[in-house]
Amino acid sequence: MGGGRGMSSASWDAATAGLPAPLAIVDLDAFDRNARSLVHRAAGKPIRLASKSVRCSDLMARALSEPGFSGIMGFAVPEAIWLVGEGFTDVFVAYPSVDLCALSQVRADEQLAREITVTIDSLEHVELYASLTGSHPLKVAIDVDASLRVGRVHLGVRRSPIRTAEQAVQVARAALDAGLVVEGLMFYEAQIAGVPDTSPAVRLMKRRSHAELLERRAAIVGAVAELTPLRFVNGGGTGSLHLTTTDDCVTELSAGSGLYGPGLFDEYDDFTAQPAMAFALPVVRRPAPGMVTLFGGGYIASGPASKSRLPRLYAPAGLSYVGTEGAGEVQTPVTGAAADDGLRIGDRVWLRHAKAGEACERFAELHLIRGDELIATVPTYRGEGHCFG
Repeated sequence: MGGGRGMSSASWDAATAGLPAPLAIVDLDAFDRNARSLVHRAAGKPIRLASKSVRCSDLMARALSEPGFSGIMGFAVPEAIWLVGEGFTDVFVAYPSVDLCALSQVRADEQLAREITVTIDSLEHVELYASLTGSHPLKVAIDVDASLRVGRVHLGVRRSPIRTAEQAVQVARAALDAGLVVEGLMFYEAQIAGVPDTSPAVRLMKRRSHAELLERRAAIVGAVAELTPLRFVNGGGTGSLHLTTTDDCVTELSAGSGLYGPGLFDEYDDFTAQPAMAFALPVVRRPAPGMVTLFGGGYIASGPASKSRLPRLYAPAGLSYVGTEGAGEVQTPVTGAAADDGLRIGDRVWLRHAKAGEACERFAELHLIRGDELIATVPTYRGEGHCFG
């Protein structure tokens, strides 16, 4: 399954025959195998489902029905409110919010206040959240910077300013004094979970980062736990479950992207996610010999602008982008032997998004298939009329 190969696009074609393209599918057999693989790598610790990586409530419910998944990691407070209304529970919004209307709605509603936890990482957040009115206390978790620093070099994402036990205790104490309920701590080691194993230097960085974080995380968790009981200590991502689960002070992990198996996961050493989500674009032109043009296709993943953020051309094999155009907003020319070998106007080319849930912002529905059978068609967040970020 290396390089994202192994799933047959012929069955995808058969299952969706007669449906107009562009269209997106989720292969349920691959999705379920990926879910079980994540649980296996978590080695007994519960996985909080990252909603941003799925963005489809039906598939979120499917993943949460798998033993080993528990709770949701959301990305926006309005999203959390909607999810609780849909029957989901224990939603941790893992990004700070300044949506005072939504936050006030949480404080005003007993069920929302019980099921939703929001994120803070500064005294400014404490002051802002403490200014909200409502009958129910707001539950918060403190996001701690889990990046690696080597001298002046910052390896990881730019998230929380909190790095030390002293800083975490200061914010926790202020939150408690302000009437907030400190529920947990979060550590997202993006430089481990989100970076493919592309070189010996990357592998060395990951080992060093994990060792550094084991020591620093334990000190921070111990210091905050002396101040107040913690319901959870969250860590990890799809790419680091097997490492983060070895840390005794982490009580739960996070994952979501591994369910879909997007293109950026093709180059990890320690696991292989099966391609479970793909989208089909129709051939609409033949501008030159050895070249066909697809309708749409500019579904570029977030992150630094590079070829790694382009959708992966999956089937038929042997196609590549035109360097001067790449994946375009309304059309995408591709070249290769397959362009002259059987591809006709109206035929489909299958692609995989570089990341996971972002593809759902391009499609209102997902066609769920098993083998060559169409099982159901379900809405994405977009298809349910929601755009949370």
